[in-house]
Amino acid sequence: MTARKNRIRLGMVGGGQDAFIGQVHRIAARLDDRYELVAGVLSSTFERSRVSGSAIGLHEDRIYRDYAEMARIEATRPDGIEAVAIVTPNHLHFDACKTFLEQEIHVICDKPVTTTLDEAKELERLIAESGCHFLLTHNYTGYPMIREARRLVAEGALGAIRLVNVEYIQEWLAAGNEGKQAEWRLDPVRAGAGGCIGDIGTHAFHLGCYVSGLIPTGLSADLHSFGKDRILDDNAHIKLRFAGGARGMIWASQVAIGYENGVKLRIIGEKGGLEFFQEDPNKLWFNELGGVKTLLTRGGARFGGQARIPAGHPEGFLEAFATLYAEFADIIRGDDSSETALPGISDGISGLNFIHSAVRSSQDDGAWVDLVFPA
Repeated sequence: MTARKNRIRLGMVGGGQDAFIGQVHRIAARLDDRYELVAGVLSSTFERSRVSGSAIGLHEDRIYRDYAEMARIEATRPDGIEAVAIVTPNHLHFDACKTFLEQEIHVICDKPVTTTLDEAKELERLIAESGCHFLLTHNYTGYPMIREARRLVAEGALGAIRLVNVEYIQEWLAAGNEGKQAEWRLDPVRAGAGGCIGDIGTHAFHLGCYVSGLIPTGLSADLHSFGKDRILDDNAHIKLRFAGGARGMIWASQVAIGYENGVKLRIIGEKGGLEFFQEDPNKLWFNELGGVKTLLTRGGARFGGQARIPAGHPEGFLEAFATLYAEFADIIRGDDSSETALPGISDGISGLNFIHSAVRSSQDDGAWVDLVFPA
């Protein structure tokens, strides 16, 4: 079968003109030639959706007025979509995902998966009933050096894990509330219960759990909004406890001047530690007890993972996104041989539990709140 015939027919909800993340998803889907975007509802109005759809080459009769119409019609076409990417503001995730799952169409969804735990659990039920596959785009898990860190931890290179420290800090909300992205991210109706903590704090939480392999059992949170007239948080400091006794800390901020997208991960065990900085993503520091510090590089002599391109050539955000898309394509086609667990609905439920527990803790002056991690 030719590559073109074996491409997964993809639809998209959201991601039209001026939507950064929509273009990221389209690039990721095409990078490994595993998908073909054939249908979409790309904006909240049909006219804007038509303009956006035409600009990216969608046929006019497959640019739809709403996602309900799209799901219904595409499910009956012999060449209908096999998967859909949901890249809308958070409050639309649940109903859009539900609509396509009911038509037995595989779903790729941005995080957080929904705005409430009840909705996330309902999606979990629908996924199980439909037999469909579901991908939650925690894209940092696609970075080669993040996977290398996870491998080293799992193999015991650090010994028993003691400390998990994750930062995700930005400055883009330091000055004001202007702009399309700020408008909905600061609105509790569209964003959900968390502001910064829902937007980027969930990435930090998932990253720490993914690499450490630890199960979080409780948290204490201090959420704060420095911006004028903001309801939702723009800064979060969160302490974590893990099963087995490890401790953790998350700092998520969108008012940290001087930081564009400062994702930093530190995992420290009884024998050594690892440090990763997303803005220098092809490197991973391995620090051993006694002062030996080793720089591990993507594609280098001690690298145990997979790299797309030779060492010394940068590989980052778009490629990590594409890795998730490619591995999800393998799962859809039934030829998955990867040992890497892609983020899915259980991660989405954990993320919602994290958000709501942090909000509850902060409202109670940082009181410790138990976390229930899905099996």
